[in-house]
Amino acid sequence: MSACGLRAEEGGTIIPTNTATRIADPPPNIHATSEAVMVTRTPKATLEPHLSPEYWQEWPIIPTVMPTMKTVYKQGIEIGNNPAVFIKIGDGEISTVWFLTQYDLEPANYHLGSHTDLLPVINQFSGSFGRVGLAAGRGYNTSIILGLVPVGTPGCEPGESRLACEIRTTRPAFALISLGTNQVWQPGIFETEYRLIVESLLESRVVPILATKADNLEGDHQINQIITRIAYDYNLPLWNFWLAVQPLPEQGLQADREHLTYAYSDFSNLTKFLYAWPWRNLTALQVLDAVYRAVTYPRGDEN
Repeated sequence: MSACGLRAEEGGTIIPTNTATRIADPPPNIHATSEAVMVTRTPKATLEPHLSPEYWQEWPIIPTVMPTMKTVYKQGIEIGNNPAVFIKIGDGEISTVWFLTQYDLEPANYHLGSHTDLLPVINQFSGSFGRVGLAAGRGYNTSIILGLVPVGTPGCEPGESRLACEIRTTRPAFALISLGTNQVWQPGIFETEYRLIVESLLESRVVPILATKADNLEGDHQINQIITRIAYDYNLPLWNFWLAVQPLPEQGLQADREHLTYAYSDFSNLTKFLYAWPWRNLTALQVLDAVYRAVTYPRGDEN
C-alpha cells in the first residue's frame, strides 16, 4: 500500500515534492464551486470533556486539551525539552513537503488571509515546520518507527530506535503523530505499537498530538477508532482531521480514496478550500496553536 502525500497523480501529472519552494497547483480534478464547502468554518477548541471513543466522529477538529498535558509539558521543559520544537511522526501525509513546510520559508511564500492570528504559532515553532526527522517518511508505519536505525546513522547510538534517536537528539516539547493508512490490515499490531510510541513520548515528557486519517480503506473506520481510543485512554489531544474534510467534494480524497486532493495552501483564496491540503495545513496550525496555548497559559487566559 502506498503512503500518502508525497506526490499527486491528477490527470496523469506527477508533482515532484523534493523542493521547499512554492509548489504549483496540479490540474484540478474536482468540479465544484466555492459554495460547496464551508470555507468560513474556523473550528475552535472546546472545554467539554472528551466524548467516549465510540463517538469519535463527533470529537472536535481542534482538541480539548486536558490539564495532564500541561503537567507533561512543564515537566518536559524542566528536563530540557525545547518549547519551540515539535517533531513529526508518521507516514507520507506528514513527511511530504506539502505539510507545513511553507511556514519555514519567508512570509512571502505563504498567505494566511484572515488567519493572521496564527502568526504567533508560526513564529513559535520556526524551524520545525520543514523538518522531517527519523520518525517520519513515505511508507512508514509503527513498526518502522519503533525499529532500529540503520547502522551508522549520524547522531544515533547503536541499537537505538528511530523514535528514540529522534526524541533524544531533538528534545521536542510536542509531537504530531499521523499514522494508520499503511496498517489498515494490521489493526492489532497498529494499536499495540501506537501505544508504545505514545508511552515513549510521555516517558520523555513530550506532549503527543494524535491525528485521525481522512481515508477509510479498511471499510469500518477501525483505525480512527483505535487512534481515538488511545487519545481517550491517555488523555491526549486529538486532531480530528477526518471531520475537517467531510464537507469537501469526495470528502477531500482523490479517486483512489486514499490520497488527499491538492491545492496550494493559500488561505486568502477561498477556492483552495475545495481541496483537502489547505484544510490539513490550516487545521494543523490551529491545533498546534490550541495545544501550545493550553499548556503554557493559565486556564481561562488562553485568548
